[in-house]
Amino acid sequence: MADLLQLDIKEEHIAVITLNRPEAANALSKAMLVELNEAIQQIDQNHHVFCTILTGSGKKAFCAGADLKERRGMLEQQVIEAVRYIGETTTAIEKMKMPVIAAINGAAYGGGLELALACDLRIAARGVKLGLTETSLAIIPGAGGTQRLPRLVGLGHAKRLIYTAKPIDANEALSIGLVEQTVDENCLQSEALFLAKTIAGNGPIALKQAKTAINTGMQTNISEGLEIEHVSYLETIPTADRMEGLQAFKEKRKPMYEGR
Repeated sequence: MADLLQLDIKEEHIAVITLNRPEAANALSKAMLVELNEAIQQIDQNHHVFCTILTGSGKKAFCAGADLKERRGMLEQQVIEAVRYIGETTTAIEKMKMPVIAAINGAAYGGGLELALACDLRIAARGVKLGLTETSLAIIPGAGGTQRLPRLVGLGHAKRLIYTAKPIDANEALSIGLVEQTVDENCLQSEALFLAKTIAGNGPIALKQAKTAINTGMQTNISEGLEIEHVSYLETIPTADRMEGLQAFKEKRKPMYEGR
């Protein structure tokens, strides 16, 4: 990985992706997006990673969204392709086989918030600002924001945030369900790691199937969702991890899951 992005695979079955353009508020240049997609692919192919954290370097920004300086020099078709690429990247994050936590260390605007929306869970440092600010630039969120935000916070709050283009603070984000947890700035990374370790201590195949059941089931009706849940449950039955969980319970010890 080059300097635009840092990837750290930890011993506790956790991967940490850090957007690393603090001088540009971690804005999404094309080069950074290429590295981010490479990191996503690398993690997804690593069977020893059970949970991933996505965060930004510095304290100013998690991600300010698209690199507008880069975009000013683009033709219309290039702009369309650039927005599509950010959208493909957010979808790649959403489809990662393990749970993904956004550790929001600073401002998350536009495409930056859309990255966080594609994660499974969001922890924000108190005092950060979050918003989909695109309509103030005479465009709309184009990397999943108009679809993921209302599914997360409800139609009314999503319309308010998108129509006004006004950012909100972490406390309000928590109150409407945009983030699941707020913490002091100096505790963000440790709290994110604690949550990731808690998640990664569970069966990785079960985590993958739970994510599949939840995400796929949310797109359909309850009857089809229950069938999706059943099919996902069946995937966990023949696994060595399930037998290890039962044995560990019997022996009153911590299970040692291997993802098989």
